[in-house]
Amino acid sequence: EISSLPGNYRWSLDTVLGEIDSCVQLGLHNFILFPAVEEALKDKTGTHSYAEENFYLHMIREIKARFPHVTLISDVALDPYSSDGHDGIVAGGKILNDETLPVLGKMAVAQAQAGIDIIGPSDMMDGRVGFIRDELDQQGYTDTGIMSYTAKYASAFYGPFRDALDSAPKASEDIPADKKTYQMDPANKVEALREGALDYNEGADFLMVKPALHYMDVIHVMKENFDIPIAAYHVSGECAMLKAACANGWLDYETAMPETLTALVRAGTDVIITYFAKDFAELNAKGSL
Repeated sequence: EISSLPGNYRWSLDTVLGEIDSCVQLGLHNFILFPAVEEALKDKTGTHSYAEENFYLHMIREIKARFPHVTLISDVALDPYSSDGHDGIVAGGKILNDETLPVLGKMAVAQAQAGIDIIGPSDMMDGRVGFIRDELDQQGYTDTGIMSYTAKYASAFYGPFRDALDSAPKASEDIPADKKTYQMDPANKVEALREGALDYNEGADFLMVKPALHYMDVIHVMKENFDIPIAAYHVSGECAMLKAACANGWLDYETAMPETLTALVRAGTDVIITYFAKDFAELNAKGSL
């Protein structure tokens, strides 16, 4: 169990198949997968991300073999595999945007080969959607979609997720232990439209806003300006706050949680990524919604 996000777990291969089966029985058929990588497998350029022996790729193959009908969404970024904990290559006191793109391309192709249906570039490097689209197309994966982390803010609400992955950014080479040089300023809404236009024109199939609950105005403006689905990532810290309030008896989980997700739909969300998905499905199965 992830201590800062109660009710959520790291899964091994022998347990994740049972978890997915129980979700499918509830009507959930879409899953986004994130790897928790051992420190010994990390390096400066994230080479394990596309290595043949990568357990993440092995797990994707096993899940698709057992559940060929489900949709699997990946994570493409260096941070799970990087010894620096950043989403791009670190050198000379900078995040090297262009030098990172070939690694992201190799990672995306390896994931598509393993069976991923929708690639999820979460790195926020400029030009990565177009680069990944070209790499996928050249390798014959023209039907593999891209859900781009388009408006991904340098938020305070990612803490439990980083606990789960052991992937917090490290201070090194004059780069601070944060991601503010490549994630977005929480005060800036205009930039979301600029990033949206870039990703849209580069071939994204979905545009994502992250976090979700604290950025519903951004979700709304993205929905008003683009004619492809808008995804909202209801992030770990947003979920943990509600869990904590309910655990203390200050809110009722079975009414507050659905109200929260409904608010995201009302703002214009077409796809919600949330740690509450299974709980919501269970309430629906009981007829409690």
